[in-house]
Amino acid sequence: MKESEFIWMNGKLVKWHDAKVHILTHALHYGTGVFEGIRCYHTRKGPALFRLKDHIKRLLNSAHIMQFKTNFTHKEYEDACKELVRVNKFKECYLRPLIYLGYGKMGITTTDCPVDSAITPWVWDTYLGEDGQKNGIRAKVCSFSRHSPNAMMTKAKATGNYTNSALAKMDALNAGYQEAILLDIFGNVAECSVENIFIVRNGVLITPPTTNTLEGLTRDSIMQIARDMKIKVREETFTKDQLYISDECFITGTSAEVTPVIEVDNREIGPGKPGHITKKLQAKFFDIVHGRAAKYKKWLEYV
Repeated sequence: MKESEFIWMNGKLVKWHDAKVHILTHALHYGTGVFEGIRCYHTRKGPALFRLKDHIKRLLNSAHIMQFKTNFTHKEYEDACKELVRVNKFKECYLRPLIYLGYGKMGITTTDCPVDSAITPWVWDTYLGEDGQKNGIRAKVCSFSRHSPNAMMTKAKATGNYTNSALAKMDALNAGYQEAILLDIFGNVAECSVENIFIVRNGVLITPPTTNTLEGLTRDSIMQIARDMKIKVREETFTKDQLYISDECFITGTSAEVTPVIEVDNREIGPGKPGHITKKLQAKFFDIVHGRAAKYKKWLEYV
């Protein structure tokens, strides 16, 4: 990753190496933060943030679920994201907005803790590698289950939730795979460590419902794109053996974008290479984020 010059913290621009927090920051000890990941893409009309409004809406929804009372408005977060792209002179970048409980009170209770905000931009290359995005990756159904909605707030993109993701990711990497697939508590496929998952069976695009998964914005975008392409889309549960015999599989997320999965648990998916529908959706997605599809211009916020 390439560092930026400036980070936004509580309404002020600070230098990268001056963006510091106290060791007793509540979120550092108890995972009490919420965040977003937003990509800014290069287009012929300049840098464009993909689905910025929706990302900030989800950030504030996460804060609401966690009972954080932020001092900043939706528009102020949006404006800060745009300002960071401008002042850092980025053509493309990734931004990480974060609302977290800061230093002021220790203990597991969150009442009376200060609510701080920060947005950090940096240049982040393809998350799972250019080869993985083009030719596909290998994934593993891991031994860790996705959080139950009664155990964690699964609709909040909360920092504490991602301990589960980190353990799952390391389980996959240690076994020689590139990504982890988590099941829910009933044994159905839920999502990956930081991505939503899709399969294709008999020409139908299928993805797990959001009952126990994050409401991914790239997921939502792909579903809308697929319907516009007259591809049938269904939200329904499926098991890992149904995944094994799918015709195609791919994962979506702000970091991973659209990445094919060609093997799961040493079993090839379909022909063992990215499928036709996967490649069509991936190509359309990149046309959209780079400003080459006028129909979807509402998803781009130009800087």
